[in-house]
Amino acid sequence: MIDLRRLVVLAAVALFALDPGIAAASPAKSKPAAAAMPVAPPPPPFEPLPPPKIYLFRGAMGPIFSTGMDRLGEKLTQAGFSADVYEFTICRWIGDRAISSYKESPAPIVLIGHSMGGLCSIVISEMAAKENIPISLVIAIDPAHATGDVPLNVERFINIFLSDSVLGGGDVVAVPGFRGHYASYDLKENARVSHINIEKSDDIHRQIVAMVTQLPRIPPQTQADAVPLRYLVPADTLVELWDSGVRVPVRRGDTMESIAAANRVPLWTLAQSNSLAENATLTPGQTIIVPRHLMPPEPASAMVTPPPAATAKRK
Repeated sequence: MIDLRRLVVLAAVALFALDPGIAAASPAKSKPAAAAMPVAPPPPPFEPLPPPKIYLFRGAMGPIFSTGMDRLGEKLTQAGFSADVYEFTICRWIGDRAISSYKESPAPIVLIGHSMGGLCSIVISEMAAKENIPISLVIAIDPAHATGDVPLNVERFINIFLSDSVLGGGDVVAVPGFRGHYASYDLKENARVSHINIEKSDDIHRQIVAMVTQLPRIPPQTQADAVPLRYLVPADTLVELWDSGVRVPVRRGDTMESIAAANRVPLWTLAQSNSLAENATLTPGQTIIVPRHLMPPEPASAMVTPPPAATAKRK
């Protein structure tokens, strides 16, 4: 007798042998074609900006009480920058010159002022705003109380002041909707700092020169993630001129100390930025504001938890 089951198997084998495409079309063996994933083009290479033009302004009776601005101007000039020092009394005239110079040859504008010179820096920023001209960096050093708000065209603003100063004490804030980088440092707890010597700090000068040197070399930062910083700097603590803050996620096992150590910032900065105690318990998933410099930390290393030996409290 003929074995029907064996006959069916032999027929199927013969059919597959004659037309291999049938096997490829079999539902059990077919595989969907891989969808082509769009590849984003790489960002264009960043071309460094021209060297900034720096305008420094003394306060009232500047040749007597604002000599630190002259010393800072000399240091910036020695570093290869165009840096000129002026009296605040000719503020608007210098503002017109700065605007005309920018229109002729665009280059980053840096404004640095002490006392009434700090007020002048904001006045010139407002003049430039009306001409749609950006101001790359403004540094106010114990500006006058009457100093106006930081306008929207300022990309980075730093205020170093003494809130209890009669001659200065300008706690300068930004206008509503400001999206730039902002950092405020109140040094009133440092008994060695006064209105007439705050602009003479060699350490602050060094950091300003370093910041201005970096300015043309870094690509534009995304301003949407910039978090304003406002610090009451502890007594006898050297001020570190961070650019702004950035929010970073808390991971399992992170503590205030480990985050401070990983980002190389003092513990007190995290406590103040986040209105938390230095030993506060953190929850995975929450965010912590961490101060940063002109270049934000690399995302991959921003929250690396250091080994226990590296988590000692910084003072």
